[in-house]
Amino acid sequence: MNQPERGLWLDAGHREDLATFVDRALRLDDSAVIRLKERSDGAVVAWVATGFDVLASRVVAGRIKPADLCAGGDVLARGLAAMDSTGFVDPGFAMDSAWRGALPPETGFVHLDDVPARAVLDLAQRGVALAKEHSSAHGPPASLLDQDVVEVSSEGVGIGIPMRCVFALTAMGFLPQSGDDVSAEEMVRVRAHAAWLRIDARFGSVYRRRGAAALIS
Repeated sequence: MNQPERGLWLDAGHREDLATFVDRALRLDDSAVIRLKERSDGAVVAWVATGFDVLASRVVAGRIKPADLCAGGDVLARGLAAMDSTGFVDPGFAMDSAWRGALPPETGFVHLDDVPARAVLDLAQRGVALAKEHSSAHGPPASLLDQDVVEVSSEGVGIGIPMRCVFALTAMGFLPQSGDDVSAEEMVRVRAHAAWLRIDARFGSVYRRRGAAALIS
């Protein structure tokens, strides 16, 4: 039997991981587009542009055809729910034209520092409280989202982490939702590239363009 020209094949145990990622993306935007791209080591990276001008990603074990494709989040969610015994997931019609902006590179990131996950959750909770106090019909004010809440540095290279990255981490569920579920030893890793800020948490990573405003809609 010939394989489909377009599809996703997931290794056992990774359907739930990707389904959770897609569900979180759809909570932020019910018309979210998910980009799936094969990494150089053969893993598949799922990407979504959050509503915070921040990209979110999660790595799963599997393969895709073609090696870079975009799918509607709602269609992909249904395909994941219907995954067959071979691990095949139908991603639906191509949505490549709906993706805006470039993806970060795989390599070239420098480790700057690790921040306690509990501290990040605490910042998120404070941010939510401020957002409720100052938000309008258009959501939290840009001044709150752009505020640097943590400063990290290494060997003379310093970078601020804006609140929008903290919100993206928690909105995508990349950290446990309660401090009780986070040990004092759990860290969030901060890396930097010439053009990108990257933050790695337990369940996924977020990326934000450095300098100018992100080129993500």
